[in-house]
Amino acid sequence: MAAYSAFPVHAAPGAEPKPATAATQAYLEQFSASLPFADREDFELATRGFVAAVPGNRILDAKGNLLRDLNVEAFFSQPVPPTVNPSLWRNAGLVAKSGLFKVSDRVYQIRGVDSANMTIVLGDTGFIVIDSLWIAEAARASIDLAREKLGNRPIMGVVYTHTHVDHYGGIKGILDEQEARARHVPILAPRGFMDTIASENVSALPAWARRGAYQFGFGLPLDAKGFVTTGDGPLYSGSGNTIAVAGTTSLIPPTHEITHTGEAITIDGVRMEFQLTPGTEAPAEMNIFLPDLHTLCLAENAGGTLHNVLPLRGAEVRDAKAWADYLTESLRLYGSRTEYLITQHYWPHWGHDSIVDYVSSQRDAYKYLHDQTVRMMNNGLTGFEIAERLTLPDALAKRWFLRGNYGTTSHNAKAIYQRYLGWYDGNPAHLNPLPPEEANKRYVDAMGGEDAVLNKAKDAFDKGDYRWSSELLSRLVFAAPSNEAARLLLADSLEQLGYQSESGAWRNAYLNGAKELRTGGPAPGIFDAAGNSFRNLPVSYILDLLAVRLNPDKALKAPMKFDLDLVGEDKPQSIEIRNGVLIHENAPAEKRNTRVVTVDRNSFIDAVQGRHVNGGLSGDDARFLERFGSLFEAPRTGFPLAAP
Repeated sequence: MAAYSAFPVHAAPGAEPKPATAATQAYLEQFSASLPFADREDFELATRGFVAAVPGNRILDAKGNLLRDLNVEAFFSQPVPPTVNPSLWRNAGLVAKSGLFKVSDRVYQIRGVDSANMTIVLGDTGFIVIDSLWIAEAARASIDLAREKLGNRPIMGVVYTHTHVDHYGGIKGILDEQEARARHVPILAPRGFMDTIASENVSALPAWARRGAYQFGFGLPLDAKGFVTTGDGPLYSGSGNTIAVAGTTSLIPPTHEITHTGEAITIDGVRMEFQLTPGTEAPAEMNIFLPDLHTLCLAENAGGTLHNVLPLRGAEVRDAKAWADYLTESLRLYGSRTEYLITQHYWPHWGHDSIVDYVSSQRDAYKYLHDQTVRMMNNGLTGFEIAERLTLPDALAKRWFLRGNYGTTSHNAKAIYQRYLGWYDGNPAHLNPLPPEEANKRYVDAMGGEDAVLNKAKDAFDKGDYRWSSELLSRLVFAAPSNEAARLLLADSLEQLGYQSESGAWRNAYLNGAKELRTGGPAPGIFDAAGNSFRNLPVSYILDLLAVRLNPDKALKAPMKFDLDLVGEDKPQSIEIRNGVLIHENAPAEKRNTRVVTVDRNSFIDAVQGRHVNGGLSGDDARFLERFGSLFEAPRTGFPLAAP
């Protein structure tokens, strides 16, 4: 997982966040009137079973530095600010409730300490942990709290529900890898877990990280004009009151991957049945049923808000139909036996009838989004047109757990369209358009020049038409990036859209866009992939990563072919640079290349990152590896998103 840098705040005129305009306040007042505030069930569910808070409500690192400040309930207990959508403010206050909570006699959860939940099941002699949070420091504080209140028990097993880092990254805060091996602690995960993690953390990670900073609100202040929630959970930082991911992420690979629905395993006296749900909220994900405890864990497949079919940060498009079908399967397999429902974000549900209603409604929402998007698609509407028209039926839209605090009907409809038909909407005029900077220069010229466009945008802004003012100003900024008046007015316009947004992800994206336009955004730099996650990847994944960093101009001038034999690796790799691409495969034993380079892992990684090669190589092999390493370039960070 990449570390995200907070945006540096430059003292520049117009850089400060603005208040909500009269138009935004009127919009939010009208929006508030449509919300079912009389339904208070979530307030009871979110606090039920509270045992204790983390001492001091603070997560510290080994040196005593503040990583998470959880003292936020007082902030969210205030009346709804005019700069926050009332639905999102409600969501933020509920997920801010943190600590250890009792679900049933043998099932507990740590909530509100990190982005996701840690579920703790009491076995015969120890703890079975479902998901180990994002950072090790939060996980350690969580397990310490559990041991203080529930007994000093060892970790007897770990289950990763899926492949997102907030569900496994804290593992070394609760379990030492050597101890895990010595005690043969089982670590379970869904089929394809390691392959998916390697894939998601190799090819597209730099772009994912930059866009993820927008989605999750990194760099924004925790206040009523900045970050209030991701929409899917709390993420508070001690980094100067600025949201950031600080702390240690890690991974202990699973000892066993669940291969099929119905597979059953007993750990420390606790029976577990598994349901694989690939392609739902993650490419590799699973639900867990504890039959003796009448408890169903739906991972992140049915949380307290509408989820993403495609997150704003980018990912493989998820399968909304499969999502609904797996929830139907969950009801069939476990519904009649379930009295307690837990998920790895948000709070539990109690009681068979309530749980069946909850899961059925979740299922219906994803099915409705899928079916109606496809229906309109087959009637000739594009993804953008469908997004404007599609709303959930009132019976679903009035359920708080289906509000758009994270995913939205709008971007989910576009994602479903994309899954079936891709980026092209069928209009030949959109088949080969001009690139944005060139097209927008011509748009601005056609509309009468910079001043004319700016005046039209000001008029739209003054009327509270922020979508249109943002559209006009974005074109102007891409045509004339140095037009400071356009940049600042676009920032103001995006900011109002952020204040109006019910989705935390949308709010964060809009507000980070405004901040980039006002301050210049984060300082540019080089994406650092030299950390433990990169160095510990299988060699084939390292070579996949290098392949998408190959400079074709250099590579075309330097064809080469050799076998790479990393010390300690079972299979040497045959590597060839040709036609501007890197080709690699396991080296066949019967046909080795003439040149074989044998080197330790760290020296190889130093070479491909442009560092001097050590490792006992001959001078010729060292120079060869350094030439090989010179063909690659690290991607840059801090690239702009709201401007060219």
